[in-house]
Amino acid sequence: MNGRIASKSTMHAVFIVFACFLMACGGGGSNSSSVPARPNPAPSPNPVPSQPQWTFGVYESASNFAARCESPRSGIDPISGNAYPDTAGSALEEKLWMRSFSNETYLWFDEVPDNDPNDFTIPAYFAQLKTTELTASGKPKDSFHFSEDTASYNERTQSGTSSGYGIRWEFVANHAPRELIVRYTEPGSPAEQAGIPRGASVKVVDGIDFVNTEVQDDVDAINAALFPEADGSEHTFEFELIDGSRLTATLLSGVISIQSVQNTRILDTEVGRVGYFQFNSFITPSQSDLIDAFHSFVDESVTELVIDLRYNGGGSLNLAAQIAYMVAGPNQTRNAAFNRLRLNGKREQPAPIPFWDSEIDYVSGVLLPNTLPSPELTRVFVITTESTCSASESVINGLRGIDVEVIQIGETTCGKPFGFVPEDNCGTTYFTIQSQGVNDKGFGDYIDGFVPVASPVFDDQLPGCEVRDDFTQPLGSQSEQMLSTALYYAANGECPAINAVQNAESRNTRENQDEGGSGPAIRTPNVYLDAILSDQYQPISKGGS
Repeated sequence: MNGRIASKSTMHAVFIVFACFLMACGGGGSNSSSVPARPNPAPSPNPVPSQPQWTFGVYESASNFAARCESPRSGIDPISGNAYPDTAGSALEEKLWMRSFSNETYLWFDEVPDNDPNDFTIPAYFAQLKTTELTASGKPKDSFHFSEDTASYNERTQSGTSSGYGIRWEFVANHAPRELIVRYTEPGSPAEQAGIPRGASVKVVDGIDFVNTEVQDDVDAINAALFPEADGSEHTFEFELIDGSRLTATLLSGVISIQSVQNTRILDTEVGRVGYFQFNSFITPSQSDLIDAFHSFVDESVTELVIDLRYNGGGSLNLAAQIAYMVAGPNQTRNAAFNRLRLNGKREQPAPIPFWDSEIDYVSGVLLPNTLPSPELTRVFVITTESTCSASESVINGLRGIDVEVIQIGETTCGKPFGFVPEDNCGTTYFTIQSQGVNDKGFGDYIDGFVPVASPVFDDQLPGCEVRDDFTQPLGSQSEQMLSTALYYAANGECPAINAVQNAESRNTRENQDEGGSGPAIRTPNVYLDAILSDQYQPISKGGS
């Protein structure tokens, strides 16, 4: 009993001591000091967002880095009318975006080295996000990897017009001694109105010796004259013509309308009636002129056709499919694909492009009921140079896919069976190869271009003749060397013997022309860039669907 009382007393004493401790009980009434209250803990700082990191072989979604910009744009995009999507980010985030975007969409994503983006500037990092493989000829497998300031790209591609004189140039030598020749002039342009003919060679620009000057200020002035940035620029050119005479013309730059279909001809030859037309660009407004040309070929019962693509860098694949149909007709194209896109296996395969057999409303993207005309040929001649690119090559490849015989007259084409959708991020538009076009037989490996040879062995070789461009004669003239060679082949089934000698002399002259050039150079266009910027693909639906 006493043990139990002691136990209770002890517990009571412990409770009182513990309670006094909690309540800060003192030993001397109201004057006793209280124990200070426990201070509140300091608030934690705001959590620092984790910074993105590069990890070898690990790819986050490109959307995680999109529009995260080192220098974000602000305001309204003049093209879309919407606010720019850019937000504050970093150079690393821009590089991680292009890395993931390439991994998701690039045709040869598994051939891209995964280098540390921290070791590169933004432009340098994108430049190496491509395959390092070479083609059979030793040139880079990817010659079309490119980026451009978005504002400049939009201005170039969205305006639909350009300022100039209507001269299409052949750049032979850009260092002194320079050579710049007129390929052709656009109908109705200031150059045509001034009577500047094909083959005219520039000698003097605004009083400056175009051929020989090595003064940078002179070359800058020449470039400004050759490539006017605005309408109303007036410059004086002195040309040497084919016969040695001189022509001086003062030209006022202006908006130039492009007429892609030129020099449509029906030629009476020893093999019958031969159709010919010069086609300079696969721009959709040329559809009506193409239809008119093929109507004339049908009406005149042509048995052979020569399509002059020597300066055609490409454009609309749908228009290319229409042209191929108009060459071959319904029986040879039925149920066949003009072009199939081969992707990297990570994206959904798009529907093939058929041989479109009707007119297309390119504004609405709708197939119209008007059937296209066709002479239904089993053979076609194409005239080509290294400027023949993209959609032009697709016409060749598409027709070969249905066993239409394509005879190639001229030079090796540029070699672009590839396509891509330009992608803007943080004010730069990126072009990275995303697809390869193949024909109905599955062939599309002409990265080194289509090559004319007497006896083809490889799939990228075509029967035909190697011929250099002839600037001494007008385009469409039966005396012009490329066209005359096509007509000779049509009659004889072989190339004229004179071509071998002439081509060797021409090749030596052209290859040595700019070799060892030094000093300031005039601007020259990039055939690969032109092909990139010409690319167009638009989904087409059947009317009423």
